[in-house]
Amino acid sequence: MPTDLIIRAATSDDAPAIAAIWNHYIRHTAVTFNSQEKTDQDVAADIESKSGAFWVASDGDTIGGFATYGAFRGGVGYARTKEHTIQLDPDFSGRGAGRALMDVLCAHAKAQGIHSLWAGISEENPAGVAFHRAIGFEHVAILPEVGFKFDRWMDLVLMQKFL
Repeated sequence: MPTDLIIRAATSDDAPAIAAIWNHYIRHTAVTFNSQEKTDQDVAADIESKSGAFWVASDGDTIGGFATYGAFRGGVGYARTKEHTIQLDPDFSGRGAGRALMDVLCAHAKAQGIHSLWAGISEENPAGVAFHRAIGFEHVAILPEVGFKFDRWMDLVLMQKFL
């Protein structure tokens, strides 16, 4: 991990910075199929509901990214399988923040008895697919035309990592 990078648990005070990062991708990219922007209150509630399974990357002054995980699907039979989300401010890309966030996320999930993590990645995000492959996720499937944004249908790449 780069020496100027801090990975720590997110707090509700981080919600505005996290929302700004998330909303950049919602407004301008196909990285997420979601077109509804996150409010600070939405993010604060998500942080609270995750009970410690939400982290931020910081250089000491600026929040440059976040990672979290939550339910893969409803029902007790899926309790040990989770889906994660990771987003970086474009200025933090290439600094090791994504890998550092995922290292913490995976270690936490494993300590909680989680068996596997899933990533759902827009096929229009080849950098996201390559990143996940580099950190040990394996390609499982492509779900054709399950996302709709910017007036077009998009495919979803599913990747999995066993912990």
